Amino acid sequence: MQRIIAAFFNSIEGIRFGLTREPALRQELILLMLGLIVGPFLTLDPWRLAALWGVLLILLAVEFLNTGIEKLADKVTRADDDLVRIAKDCGSAAVFMMLALSGGVWALALWERLSA
Repeated sequence: MQRIIAAFFNSIEGIRFGLTREPALRQELILLMLGLIVGPFLTLDPWRLAALWGVLLILLAVEFLNTGIEKLADKVTRADDDLVRIAKDCGSAAVFMMLALSGGVWALALWERLSA
């Protein structure tokens, strides 16, 4: 039980760090909050609403992972290193893919709503 409690507080600390020091995380949190408000206007179907909110939550999670990769890479070396650059680029690519998926899901929901 102590490990679960410690993991919870570590997670809270990571969220606090990310939201106070990383603009991308704050921007994506704003997107999530807007999505929580706008989602029910696009659909009342619980599964579709879960998809709309879920892609934004996963986007935020992927951005947290990318931030962790970047911070660790910066800790390992400040020098130009191909492997560090590749690690950072891969993290960035994951965020980009999630942004594309999120945008696609939201665009589809908007299109469906407007064409109904």
